[in-house]
Amino acid sequence: MKRNTKVVKVGNLYLGGDYPIRVQSMTKTPTVDVKATLRQIKGLAKKGCEIVRLGIPDEDSALALGKIKKGSPIPIVADIHFDYRLALIALEQGIDKLRLNPGNLRNRKYISLIAREAKARGVPIRVGSNAGSISKEILEKFGGVTSEALVESALQEVKILEGEDFTDIIISVKASSVPLTVEAYRILSQKVDYPLHVGITESGTLLPGSVRSAVGIGILLYEGIGDTIRVSLSSSPEKEVEVAYEILKSLGLREKGIRVIACPMCARSHFPVEKVARIIERKFGNIPLNLTIAVMGCEVNGPGEAREADIGIAGTKDKVIVFKYGKIIKETGWEYVLSELEEELKHWKEVN
Repeated sequence: MKRNTKVVKVGNLYLGGDYPIRVQSMTKTPTVDVKATLRQIKGLAKKGCEIVRLGIPDEDSALALGKIKKGSPIPIVADIHFDYRLALIALEQGIDKLRLNPGNLRNRKYISLIAREAKARGVPIRVGSNAGSISKEILEKFGGVTSEALVESALQEVKILEGEDFTDIIISVKASSVPLTVEAYRILSQKVDYPLHVGITESGTLLPGSVRSAVGIGILLYEGIGDTIRVSLSSSPEKEVEVAYEILKSLGLREKGIRVIACPMCARSHFPVEKVARIIERKFGNIPLNLTIAVMGCEVNGPGEAREADIGIAGTKDKVIVFKYGKIIKETGWEYVLSELEEELKHWKEVN
């Protein structure tokens, strides 16, 4: 069961409480390039991204946020490090949320100033503690980068915000180590009721990064910890969104589009399962239907093993069978299988 957290509004949506776990990503374009950044944001929104973060390394980037905000279909977050003035400019530009790194922005006076301005504008703040930027004092106290150190780093800044009567707070405690990150979130979830932004930072390239993210984020979500997630990949941000939804779908937490399952193949397989499954994902994956399509490598076990699938296909050397809930409904040739599936999905729309 998802833990009960405070509800925070980010732009036109809510996170925390009983609201769905929100999917986030981050642009990889120079923020000063407004056209390129908006193009990427709109592409992410089409993929299902609900909140997008933008890096703000300098004043020109901060000043570009107003134009980006006007053209963005989803809430935007300004990612601020070191310079408090960039946070104030970002707030003036009308952003929907701030991310502050407590390891890189430590001056109490400046944090308080940001909190007062954010409160006046109704803008929430994510306190994003990161294993790579914990203060020397905290590192010395805990003997290095530990889960406890990550949590303390975040809570020190949270305390400053609370001192300004600012409570529209989201917290994250991320590391590239899955066990370290998981333990940090477990500790944090026992100490606060603020919504938590969950992820594995610097998780890597597409395959290893997806696996590390799925393991870490999956463990936490299964334990009810997490209100919004970002899969951090050295890949396109669209892939981050795709992987995030696969994690959520695997746990039954969000449904976005059709779910395609496929057998691993064996000596009985004479059907190009992977190729066909990928084609089906590309062609039908974004259709807003809550159903599962199974792609199986043979007709011996296919319908039986995929009995729980809403629709399935199983191939042999010279034909394909189509089945529903394990019951064969027709046979067809390979060249007609996609058109047959399309017809079945049209019928599904009509009756559902």
